[in-house]
Amino acid sequence: MKKRCGLTRLMALGMAVLLMLSGGCGRQGALGQKEIRIFLSLNEMDTFRQTLVDAATVKAEQEGAVLDVGDAHGSIETQVEQLKQAAAQGYDVILCSAVSTDTAVQLKMSAGDIPIVFFNSCPDEKYLEAGRYVYVGSDEAVAGQFQAEYALSKLAGKQEINVVLIKGPRDHSATMGRTNGVKQALEESGKTIHYVFEDSANWDTEQARELFELFLRTGAEADCVICNNDAMALGVLEAGRSAGLDFSDLPVLGVDATADGCEAISAGEMAFTVYQSGKGQGEAAVEMAIRLAGGGDTKDMEGITEDGRYVWVDFEKVDGSNVSSYGK
Repeated sequence: MKKRCGLTRLMALGMAVLLMLSGGCGRQGALGQKEIRIFLSLNEMDTFRQTLVDAATVKAEQEGAVLDVGDAHGSIETQVEQLKQAAAQGYDVILCSAVSTDTAVQLKMSAGDIPIVFFNSCPDEKYLEAGRYVYVGSDEAVAGQFQAEYALSKLAGKQEINVVLIKGPRDHSATMGRTNGVKQALEESGKTIHYVFEDSANWDTEQARELFELFLRTGAEADCVICNNDAMALGVLEAGRSAGLDFSDLPVLGVDATADGCEAISAGEMAFTVYQSGKGQGEAAVEMAIRLAGGGDTKDMEGITEDGRYVWVDFEKVDGSNVSSYGK
């Protein structure tokens, strides 16, 4: 998808947060209705989040809404200030990828009366409320479950399985959800599971490469390597390739179905990934934002849970049999 940073007016924000706004009270649409103004506060940009922001931008344009984007660059203080400024400037609704889900109460207070659609990083359910504070994303435990199911199918002949687990940031909801999903499915299999190495590489390829090199130096045996995302799986592959490992005997699994991850599957190195639709999440987040801003009904939204606090965008399994349909 073509980058649309110019259209989203992506802003680098420091201690002073500058919002490039289109007018204090909002412009009037063709039929005289007030345009819905959405502010998107991003925790930090990466490839997946860029896809999500691009999709949100296109969806907002299609719906006649204004979308402004601010990147908090991993700073809690910057994100809090962004939401305060968005409230002061009279935005109708906020999309928020929280730098830390522990700040959910502070973020809600900063937004005042403005509804918030959380995405990418999920606060605890006690901070969500139907029609006001909603999370749009994918059920992270399902991604972990899919990984475990694949590993179990490939290692069906083993009663004991040695697992290397490379995780994302320790306080990220996706890390916790994916890791818990993997462990629960593995441990419910009836097999004996040994976690021979487990550490965090913070979604980063280089950190994952260094961690897997450290594991290899221990001389311990592994039957599979399960990573919370594709970028870290690629780091494992780099380290394994340098060590002369045969990946047909060591399944390496990721999540996201990035272009590089899918290429690694096509090359016969990475075994499996899980497609997370950044496009689907971005579109659903904007749809929910527009409904909340307009006081509309959300009960008929695709993927919404019965309690109205979550909108789930489905994960999809990706391996050598279907990888040609992904990563483009």
